[in-house]
Amino acid sequence: MDDLRAQLFTLLQQKEAELIRIRRHFHEHPELSFQETETAKYIADFYADKDCDVQTKVGGGNGILVDIHGGKKGPFLAIRADFDALPIQEDTGLPFASRTPNVMHACGHDGHTAYMMILAASLIELKDQLAGTIRIIHQPAEEVPPGGAKGMIEAGCLDGVDHVLGIHVMSMMPLGDVLYHAGSVHTGRATFKVVMHGKGGHGSTPQDANDTIVAASQFVTAVQTIVSRRIDPFDTATVTIGSFDGKGSANVIKDSVTLEGDVRIMKEETRAIVEKEFKQILSGICQSFGISYELDYANDYPVCVNDAKTTEMVAKALNEAKIPEVKQLVKCGPQTPSEDFAYYAKERPSCFFFVGAHKEGTPMYPHHHPKFYIDEDCLLIAAKSMGAAVLYYLFEGVSL
Repeated sequence: MDDLRAQLFTLLQQKEAELIRIRRHFHEHPELSFQETETAKYIADFYADKDCDVQTKVGGGNGILVDIHGGKKGPFLAIRADFDALPIQEDTGLPFASRTPNVMHACGHDGHTAYMMILAASLIELKDQLAGTIRIIHQPAEEVPPGGAKGMIEAGCLDGVDHVLGIHVMSMMPLGDVLYHAGSVHTGRATFKVVMHGKGGHGSTPQDANDTIVAASQFVTAVQTIVSRRIDPFDTATVTIGSFDGKGSANVIKDSVTLEGDVRIMKEETRAIVEKEFKQILSGICQSFGISYELDYANDYPVCVNDAKTTEMVAKALNEAKIPEVKQLVKCGPQTPSEDFAYYAKERPSCFFFVGAHKEGTPMYPHHHPKFYIDEDCLLIAAKSMGAAVLYYLFEGVSL
């Protein structure tokens, strides 16, 4: 396997310029979730002349599956990369900045797709030496519920698959670090929208009105007690009110207010506690103020749980690979964002790990920021890291 890994790394190194070119193309031409038609076409065209099996429009959407059949019998591994962008106006000043107003690759999915394409092309060149089958999952719509993963799974993308691996490049983690965590690695999520309906009136006669702004303000404060008083201090949960729409005239009591926000949890059993308490507080406050409400409370992405044995295998693969560009392998602990890779991890033993993308001495911006930036050296690291994990799995992962 050492010789095969060296061959793979050499191919990846030779293709680095192409990798960066592809990433910059996607960055210049971002497309929103469930609208990635041109991105999907570009990906499919890339594989058109390669010795692999390609399925397009998976699940009736923009998903693409690429199967690489090795020359020897072995396991069936899936590796996934997402390719949707976000509704954000880019403010990086990059020469390859987004050409589409108010749409930007502000989470690194352009890099995920580019590294995966180059890794797949390199594995195809070595396919006769591989054992088993590798399925490349090019997934749309990670950012918007219900998420692209759910639809692709329903369409059969995991049929026959034994395990799934994925990587996320991270703008807030140091370049050269590869990071992992066994167990619950990403939070589960719910989103909500509340419309409170009261009785409008004039500020000079508040006794004739039922003030929804006052009621909503009490709700915003009270709902925070769910985390502070109903959740175990050693557990993790957040309740965020991200939008409070109560704009009106200064001397008018509004008859309705709209609140929107989200919930994050690190254990699925905590999800039910938060939802129950949320609804109880909302009902109580609205009853006390004599107003009514409409609630849309939607549970979506599950907690993403990394299988312990699969994660241990990835760590062993990376330790043995001794990738020159990797400075250290780090146990990073759980991460608070949510990720629809969680749907794959519910169905198959999986590992979702991270590649640092922040170069020391340069500005640092979080994901989903208008100035979001990744150092492109992280892309080769991602390709080599996933490549090392794939080869180890195919030849050494029989005990999983």
